[in-house]
Formats: sequence, C-alpha cells, structure tokens
Amino acid sequence: MGKIKVIPTTIKDLYIIEPQVFGDARGYFIESYSEADFAEAGLTMKFVQDNESRSKRGVLRGLHFQTQHTQGKLVRAVEGKVYDVAVDLREGSPTFGKWEGVLLTAENKRQFYVPEGFAHGFLVLSEYATFQYKCTDYYAPEYDGGIRWNDPDIGVEWPLEGIEEVLLSEKDQKQPMFAEFIAKENPFKY
Repeated sequence: MGKIKVIPTTIKDLYIIEPQVFGDARGYFIESYSEADFAEAGLTMKFVQDNESRSKRGVLRGLHFQTQHTQGKLVRAVEGKVYDVAVDLREGSPTFGKWEGVLLTAENKRQFYVPEGFAHGFLVLSEYATFQYKCTDYYAPEYDGGIRWNDPDIGVEWPLEGIEEVLLSEKDQKQPMFAEFIAKENPFKY
C-alpha cells in the first residue's frame, strides 16, 4: 500500500489526496509530495513551480485558469482553513461546467489535485490562511483567464456563513461570466 490515499471526486481526473501523517508528542511529519508515491498511485504529473499565498478571512481568489501553458495544481492549506473549488472547463466532458469543492485545513492536511482544463479558486475561512500550490507549468500572465466567482450558471455554493465581506482583487471583480467563456473558442478539450 502506498503512502498516500487518493480519493476520486465526482469529476473525472480531480482528486483529494491524503498524505500519511506521522505524529507524536513533538508534533508531526508529512511528506507532502513524492514523485514515486504519486506514480505508485497512478498520478504521473510533473511539477515545475511552487507558489505560496497568504490571505485574510473573506479573501476569495478565483476562478482562474491559463488558456495556454495550462496548469495542473496540487494545492493545500499549510496554515488556516480554505474552501477550495475546481470547475470543469473541458469541452466534451460529461461534467463540463460542473464544480467540486473541498475543505482544506492545516489540521486535515488534505491536498486537492486540479488538472489542466479546470478553473480554480478558494475562499479563506480562517483569520488567515497560507496556501501552497505545486504547478505543472509556469505562470504565464499573458494567458490569464477567469470566470466570475459567483456565476449563477455554475452555482458554486461557497460557505459564506460568518464572512462579512468577500474580498476580491480588481481583476476578479471584472472576470467574465461562464456564458461569455462558452461563447469564445474553448481552449480546453476533453
């Protein structure tokens, strides 16, 4: 048996990953990524860039993607608590336009693998959260894309209880609706 547990979601190719946690009176140790363990579990993606962000309660980052140099992301909260969301943008997928959400916390140590062809975003639920991303391609700002976080056609059920204000970047306030994305040539195929 491998060192990680891979939990399929309702959307093909989207996974929750639980690493093995070794804890004692001193604290804990986890191997957050091992190419060999991932390969043993059937996950053969290659990562080229690590990113980290720190955000306060109510910050919502997303829903983001790159139209070229598409990125798969392995994400986790190393401090605090976030609600992480992926939306299937792959034309021809039986789950096109559907979303999946997962609670990622420093305590549960879960990771979420969001493959290429998905929009990704998260909402910070704790006072602060430090969030890490492993990416399968480099950030290419000239190919930035996004969809409005609260688009009713997608219908993400963000856990907004207790959030006084959703804090968005200027860019995220202006993201197009899902219908506008559909009207353009979709760069993602299933």
